Parts: sequence; C-alpha cells; structure tokens
Amino acid sequence: MFHKRHLLIATKHQKERVIAPIFAAEFGVTSFVSDVFDTDSLGTFSGEIERKEDALTTLRNKCILSATATQSDLVVATEGSFGAHPSLFIAHANTELIMLKDFKNDLEIVAKEISLDTNFNGQKISTEADLLEFAKKVKFPSHGVILKNEEANFSVLFKGIQTEAILLEKFRYLKQYKDYVYVETDMRALYNPTRMQVIEKVTKQLIEKLKSLCPSCQTPGFDVVQVVSGLPCQLCKSPTRSTLYHVYECKKCAYQSNKMFPRGVQSEDPMYCDTCNP
Repeated sequence: MFHKRHLLIATKHQKERVIAPIFAAEFGVTSFVSDVFDTDSLGTFSGEIERKEDALTTLRNKCILSATATQSDLVVATEGSFGAHPSLFIAHANTELIMLKDFKNDLEIVAKEISLDTNFNGQKISTEADLLEFAKKVKFPSHGVILKNEEANFSVLFKGIQTEAILLEKFRYLKQYKDYVYVETDMRALYNPTRMQVIEKVTKQLIEKLKSLCPSCQTPGFDVVQVVSGLPCQLCKSPTRSTLYHVYECKKCAYQSNKMFPRGVQSEDPMYCDTCNP
C-alpha cells in the first residue's frame, strides 16, 4: 500500500532527519518536506501562537492542511505536548503523537509515546550564575534555550540559543529592563535532541502498526481498541483488574478479534487481587 510512494513529512523543525530513514527502510517511500504550509500557524511551544485545539485535533489539521497545500495523498506529522506525567505527577513528560494519513486509501493511523526522558523546564532567573546553572541542568548547549522578558504576555523573545556567548548577551539585554529574565527549554525538535529521540521511538511504533494487517481485508493498522480486565488470580481464581485480553479492530472493515493474555501470563499474583489483598 505504501511501497515506493511519495511521503510528505509535515514539519519545519527537521523531524525528517529521524522519520524519513525509517519509512524508507520499511516501505521504500521517498520522503519530502515543504514550506508551503507553516505548521507553526497551529501553535508554538514558545507561546507566540496559542494552540487552539487539543493535540490530536491539531495533529489531524496539520496533516490535512499540509497535504492540501502540497496536493499530497500520503502525509505524516507529529505533535508534542509537555507537562506533568499523567500518573507520576511530580515528573515532567513528553507526550508525542504521530499520525499517518493516506488520502488515497482513506486511512488514518496514530501512535503515541509518553516519555519521562525530557529536559522540559523553565524559570525566572536573576543572575548570570543561576542562568548558567539552569543551562547546564537542561543539557545546554546541545539543547537550545529560549529567553523572554516574561513567561506569558511577553514582548521580547529570543529562541534557538545554543552558545554561551549569545545566551549571556541576550540575558544582559533583557536584564536592562527588569530584575529577572524568564528562561525555558526550546522544545522544537531541531533544538532538542532528547525530543528527537522520542519522535524516532514513536515513529517506530507507528511502523509496527502499519505492518499489522487486518486478517480479513489486509488493511494496515489492525490495532487495539479496547483493553479488557479480568485476569484470574493465581490463588482464588477471582477476576482481577489486570488485563485479560485486548480487542483488535480494523479501521476499514471493522473486523474484530481478541488476543488473550497479552502480557504472556494466564493468571495474576495474589498481591494484585482485590479479594486476596483488599
């Protein structure tokens, strides 16, 4: 379905560096990028343009608008979010979504990765010593930083800083007008190798989904749509909250099948049983 087709990678932040080789190796596609549509118009990490929709809707719009602008029928894009981990609230996380839209075959496939491996951070800084300490903590200069005169409602912004000389120059400029400067990590992929690694990881997840074919119609993207609990306890045989099976469904023909015991075990340790260990 994808072999030797032309794939638009909708980005202006060099994500093609990790996405293109993976798709080329797996499907023999020829990838390209285009500046006809500005993906930043849907929102920026640094705050100049607010993202008005949720991440998935924004990602879908990015694919559709980029494909329309370039008259492409196969497009892939990613959308990242940064903040508290959904379950480990004291930790920062990078949630990365990737979507492939195949307009020729009316197909949309999405993969998701939540990673604790991120340097996402930001704070008010008053001294050069504190600035350099912050920079060291966030892996500068291999990872870029941003300086603003305010965290929000800022009027001056310097992005993509990757040398100490420019960092100090811009800091001193902003300090002329205020007691502090707001410094934050630049989360754009081309200035953030750690995020680029997460994008590479989620791209490989997408590839695995594309290689998962529906047993009925052979459409790619045969994937889990429901997780059903009820794995029996080893001791009392009562159903636990652990996963008993996954429900897979085809996005094209709606064929479904169940995969029993996806963790590779057929019973659960009693310590996770609400009956044995209430």
